[in-house]
Amino acid sequence: MHSIMTRCSTLLTLTLTAYTALMLFCFLSTVSIRPSASVDINVGRAIVDRADDYTLHSGHQNDLGLITIDLSSSLDHLFNWNVKQLFLYLSAEYKSADNKLNQVVLWDKIIKRGSKAELVYKKMTSKYYFWDDGYGLIGNDNVTLTLSWNTVPNIGWLTFDTGNGYHSFSFPSQYVNIK
Repeated sequence: MHSIMTRCSTLLTLTLTAYTALMLFCFLSTVSIRPSASVDINVGRAIVDRADDYTLHSGHQNDLGLITIDLSSSLDHLFNWNVKQLFLYLSAEYKSADNKLNQVVLWDKIIKRGSKAELVYKKMTSKYYFWDDGYGLIGNDNVTLTLSWNTVPNIGWLTFDTGNGYHSFSFPSQYVNIK
């Protein structure tokens, strides 16, 4: 007859081995699944204002872009039994005289499993400021909006995907004072 400690050790080892095998199966069964989603993005209004930059010396101003966005997409099919949640973000990419590539996150959202994953937004304003460190927005002809997401799994790798669809627009060449 074995002691109680030997029996507990055997039971714990068996349980941990079974959980490890279950997690490995969960990971391997979904690691190659990379579904895509179509995204419809439009910009209704785009204006540029000059705003004071209080992070530097006083008197310095930067471009502040103000846009309204129409966004729609169905993301229900991105969930499988290993997906815990999606972290979505809408970003803008553009070139300026100072930088070859600028990327600004304008909006984000977390969608948990079991929640409604249907995006329908009309005339939405950006959640975060569309701020350029300088004067790179005024008259910019090629600003591209894309919807991207991180898939947060129960077990496995955090993946990054971008939706099928983007929208390019231009900012006007004159400032609008909104104060």
